[in-house]
Amino acid sequence: MERWPWPSGGAWLLVAARALLQLLRADLRLGRPLLAALALLAALDWLCQRLLPPPAALAVLAAAGWIALSRLARPLRLPVATRAVLITGCDSGFGKETAKKLDAMGFTVLATVLELNSPGALELRACCSPRLRLLQMDLTKPADIRRALEFTRAHTTSTGLWGLVNNAGFNDIVADVELSPVSTFRTCMEVNFFGALELTKGLLPLLRHSKGRIVTVGSPAGDMPYPCLAAYGTSKAAMALLMDSFSCELLPWGIKVSVIQPGCFKTESVRNVSQWEQRKQLLLANLPQELLQAYGEDYVEHSHGQFLHSLSLALPDLSPVVDAITDALLAARPRRRYYPGRGLGLMYFIHYYLPEGLRRRFLQNFFINPCLPRALRPGQDTPQALKPNPNPSPVAAR
Repeated sequence: MERWPWPSGGAWLLVAARALLQLLRADLRLGRPLLAALALLAALDWLCQRLLPPPAALAVLAAAGWIALSRLARPLRLPVATRAVLITGCDSGFGKETAKKLDAMGFTVLATVLELNSPGALELRACCSPRLRLLQMDLTKPADIRRALEFTRAHTTSTGLWGLVNNAGFNDIVADVELSPVSTFRTCMEVNFFGALELTKGLLPLLRHSKGRIVTVGSPAGDMPYPCLAAYGTSKAAMALLMDSFSCELLPWGIKVSVIQPGCFKTESVRNVSQWEQRKQLLLANLPQELLQAYGEDYVEHSHGQFLHSLSLALPDLSPVVDAITDALLAARPRRRYYPGRGLGLMYFIHYYLPEGLRRRFLQNFFINPCLPRALRPGQDTPQALKPNPNPSPVAAR
């Protein structure tokens, strides 16, 4: 089979010169990802020479090279200058580490904490510059939110407010929906959704004036049904949808909105095993007797043990999340979604493209695989409350 003639040496020099110019403009870091991309492009070039005519081959190589460069290039960053950012939930974890990094970069950081004398607040006072200001705020208290809005306006008169980082979050239960008190759903919604909504709306005039950024720390539990995390996941799902609405509505004002969906990282709440043990005991103590008989105490213990095992695998380095928040604040073209963490790409691929049964099995194996409730085990008597009524009333039978 006759092959199409391949470009001459002079043409290749021109292509190579243009590629080198693009590499220089892309500001790439020399490392394994770049070397792997170059090796794949070389293999693709070899295949194209043998399988495609020159115009199609050049188009394929150009597209592949553009994708590789856009993925590997460091994004253009805006200067920090005198930008001010408000970050919620800085007592620990992502909020505290983000506050420290942004302060070191030269930002004016307004950091909210639950307690001004908490260990995290004291650490921020000790290691950060005088530019960082601490403010006590509880997102479930409207008076605290109003005070935070007044505080922010007062401390950004000269700089303006560039960014809001909705980081504060809450979850105090790991259990099936039927075992979870409705009050836990309300509390999660108050902190993770309604409080953040009220604060964000209150700061929109400042953000519209600066054409700034809104960055919200979400969770993959808001995108897919993690076992035993319904109270937390539903609040995060509501917040992600709200941010998508803001992203569309605020685009004409120049405000860019990003959501960070981190994997499992070893924050202070994750490391506090004794606190999760106390919450499990509180759940068992307050379960109605009917539910305790139907599910069994060992069902709760089994789910709790698997949850603690998944936490033991959490990543200790929080920098991928901090870097994602920083990029969302300073990138000239920030992403709408960031997914820092190990294995999230595979998880989302399975969630979006594989059948429902495989998705459920994957989440159970990855996170919590509940055992069979006591009432459904062979040889167990069905609790009276679960037995069908042999003589239903006429009203019930309709």
